[in-house]
Amino acid sequence: MALAIVLTVLALVVVGLAASVRVVRQIERGVVFRLGRVQDHLRTPGVTAIIPVVDRLHKINIQVVTMPVPAQEGITRDNVTVRVDAVVYFRVVDPIRACVEVQDYTFAVAQVAQTSLRSIIGKSELDDLLCNRERLNEGLALMIDSPAVGWGVSIDRVEIKDVALPETMKRSMSRQAEAERERRSRIITADGEFQASKKLSAAAGAMSDTPAALQLRLLQTIVEVAAEKNSTVVLPFPVELLRFLDKGAGGLVEQRSKGADATTHALEKGVRVPRPSQERAPTTDAVTEPAPPSRGIG
Repeated sequence: MALAIVLTVLALVVVGLAASVRVVRQIERGVVFRLGRVQDHLRTPGVTAIIPVVDRLHKINIQVVTMPVPAQEGITRDNVTVRVDAVVYFRVVDPIRACVEVQDYTFAVAQVAQTSLRSIIGKSELDDLLCNRERLNEGLALMIDSPAVGWGVSIDRVEIKDVALPETMKRSMSRQAEAERERRSRIITADGEFQASKKLSAAAGAMSDTPAALQLRLLQTIVEVAAEKNSTVVLPFPVELLRFLDKGAGGLVEQRSKGADATTHALEKGVRVPRPSQERAPTTDAVTEPAPPSRGIG
């Protein structure tokens, strides 16, 4: 009888020890509720004991949690409809607050992240979403961290992952980029032509001082053309001949101009100017020489 009582007591002690012993991992912290009241002392990693039936142990993970934020659709400040998704990195820094102040801190952070992302979309322009993401990430992290501090949660960082644009906006941006590239190419081409014109002007000045250089350049051009297309026949035309013809044409025009001015002056004075058809050639009297006398035979 006494042995049975001892065995029963030992069994109860073993069951009580088994019910009171808990193991807290390195990545966790233990929060103890004794008769429904939270204890200020956290249970550190390792083996810890609680009072059975009286205490309840809640384990809080203190690792960094990576939580994706679903894509949120909104209208930017410049009236462009976009879909933006993000990712939030956070961790619990105060396990007691995370266990007491909020029912599910993970769900709460997710909801705050979604509403903050929509707010950021409405306050930003499309260019900011595409180019200035670092500033938007900082603002988004600050908006999520403000309520999360009271829950014992610290937001490490927030990153905007992707910005989905409508197809019409993609085509418009593509045309804009193409027009910008075309503008740059035209500016570069015009700059090249401007620099080439300066070089050609300098070369023309040098060749005008030394006419022999012009002839050498002409011969070099003939050689280059003959090397590229052997079937092409090049006939150089002297520049001096062109200048001579230009001077002759200028003299003829000047002479005709003087004749027209003289005719107009004569008409103003009332002098009749004979037409070329009415002009007569000067007549000359024909002089006949007498025939030599004929000599008789014999």
